[in-house]
Amino acid sequence: MYKTADFIMGQFPGLRRFLNRIFYQYLAGLDATGKVKLMNYGYASATGKIPLQPQDEPDRCSLQLYHRVASAIDLNGRDVLEVGSGRGGGASYIMRYLKPRTMTGMDYSSKAVAFCQRHYADVEGLQYRPGDAEDMPFEANSFDVVVNVESSHCYGSMENFVNEAGRVLRPGGYFLWTDHRPPQDLSGVYALFERCGFEIQERQSITENVLAALDYQRERNRALIDDNVPPIGRHIFYSFAGVEGTLIHDRFRNGELEYVRLVMRKAT
Repeated sequence: MYKTADFIMGQFPGLRRFLNRIFYQYLAGLDATGKVKLMNYGYASATGKIPLQPQDEPDRCSLQLYHRVASAIDLNGRDVLEVGSGRGGGASYIMRYLKPRTMTGMDYSSKAVAFCQRHYADVEGLQYRPGDAEDMPFEANSFDVVVNVESSHCYGSMENFVNEAGRVLRPGGYFLWTDHRPPQDLSGVYALFERCGFEIQERQSITENVLAALDYQRERNRALIDDNVPPIGRHIFYSFAGVEGTLIHDRFRNGELEYVRLVMRKAT
C-alpha cells in the first residue's frame, strides 16, 4: 500500500502537498504537552556520541542527525534558515549548540509553528515562522545557510524548493541537505541541485547510520505511538516512524531507499 500511495503522489505533486499538510497538521495536534520535539529517523555512529545537556538526551539520535548535517560548516555568526522545522527541536539545537547569529525555523504546518513559538520562546536569537518551502516568505539574499532535514520528499515540486533555497541564500551561501530517495532517483536529484546553481562539495550515504538509529529508538518510538495514537491508526504511525517490520524500514534495509547527506554552496 505504501508503494502504491507513493506512486500516486508522485504522479500528482499537488496531492502530495495537500495530504502531507493534512497529516502534519494532525501530527502537530497529537502531542500538545511537547514530548515529541523531533520527527526524523536519527543518526547513530560508532565513532562516538555528541555531548548533550541532560534535557536533550531523550532525543539523542535525532539531534545527532542535525549535528551531522549542520556542523558540516562553522555556523558561528551566520544567519541560518531551517526549511521544514517541524516540532522545532532541530532548530533549537542548532541555535543553542552551534551558535549562529540568528536561527529561523520555517514550517508549512501552522500548528507546528504555534507549538514552537510557545515551547522555545526563551531561546535567544531563535524564531519560527509559517511558510511554504516552494514559496518562502523571505526577501532574496536573506540567509547565509539553509538547512533541510528529512523534509523535501514531502514537497510537491523539488525544483521549486531548490530554486527558492537559492533565492533566499546570499552569494556563496551554503545549502545543507539530507533526505532519502530510491537510489535510481539520486542522480536526477544531484543534477537538479547543480542546474539550480549549487556546487556539491560533499556527498555521503548515511543509510547504515540511520538504520542503526531506528533500531536503537525502536522501543521508544513504539511507546510514544502507543501512548498518543488510537489503536486503529498505530500501524500507519509505526510505518511513518520507520519501526522495524514496517515497509519503510525494510526498504532501507534492502537498498530500495538510500539516505544521503549533501553540503552545497551557491555560486558567488
